[in-house]
This record gives sequence, structure tokens and C-alpha cells, in this order.
Amino acid sequence: MAMNWNRIDLRWAYTDLLLSLGRRTGCIQLAQDVLHDAFIRYLLADRQTRIEQPNAYLRRVAQSVLIDHFRQTGRFCSLDEPEGLAIANDSLGEHFTPSPEHLLDMRQRLEALQRIIDFLPPRCREVFWLARIEGHKQLDIARILGISLSAVERHLIRALLDLRSAKEMLTP
Repeated sequence: MAMNWNRIDLRWAYTDLLLSLGRRTGCIQLAQDVLHDAFIRYLLADRQTRIEQPNAYLRRVAQSVLIDHFRQTGRFCSLDEPEGLAIANDSLGEHFTPSPEHLLDMRQRLEALQRIIDFLPPRCREVFWLARIEGHKQLDIARILGISLSAVERHLIRALLDLRSAKEMLTP
């Protein structure tokens, strides 16, 4: 028997979607908060216009809520502050803090990655940034930059191929 709420399959939402969010956040409480915020956004949107694919819409809204959360909390930290990089390991009740050697290695890899991104043509670099860092959809990028969707796709492919080649060179 299906358990639905406003045409959302709750079994799916609280198993598949919640587990997916949990993997992305690394924190089940945060994943639950994201899911509940997504439910609220879904309900408000569904009142204005009938949503044709509720589960797909909820998944997309949850992804947007998660992106918003990461933007607001500033998930990025400085490599100069190793204590900010401590990773909680709940199963062991311990924290892992990267060693100075590991931090140096990460810094060198990030600097190499930045150099590769800097060498991308300006428009290619801009498309890559909007897609991968800011999380825009390709159609939105085309509209923002005033270029065709196929141009956006070409720029992304170029950037990703260059980055993949660089990854092969940077991987020990």
C-alpha cells in the first residue's frame, strides 16, 4: 500500500531520497532538514500550479535546498586552518585531521587545478564555473550568457576533458 502525501510517495521520499541526501551531506539530521524544507517548497509550488511529476520535482527542490544550505554555511574552508578540516567519524567516535604533508599535497593539487582552470578560454571557464560551482542548469547558463545551448555543451565538454587530462597527470 502506497503512502502518499500531496501525491508524493512518502516511502520513496524517506528511503531513497533521504538516503541520497544523507550521502551528500554526511549528516542524517541535515538531510532530514533539507527534505522537510523541500516538502514545504513543494507544497507552496503545488498550490500555485499542479506539478506533473511530484517525486521528480521534490528531488530537484531538495537538491536546490542543499545547494542553498552549502552556499549559506560557506562549506569551503582554508587550507591554512587544519582544524577546520577535521572530519568527524561518528562510528569511531574520533576525528581525523589531515597531516601537514596531506595538507601540502592537497594545496599543490588545488593550485595545479586552478592553473588548469585559468588556462581555459574565458568563456569556457565562465560556463564551467556557472555549471559546476554555482550549480546552474545548462539552459540557464545559455540564457545568462546569451549563447546557444550547444555552445554551453561544447564549453563544458572542453573544460571537463581538460580537467580529466589534468586529473590523470595529478593522480599518483
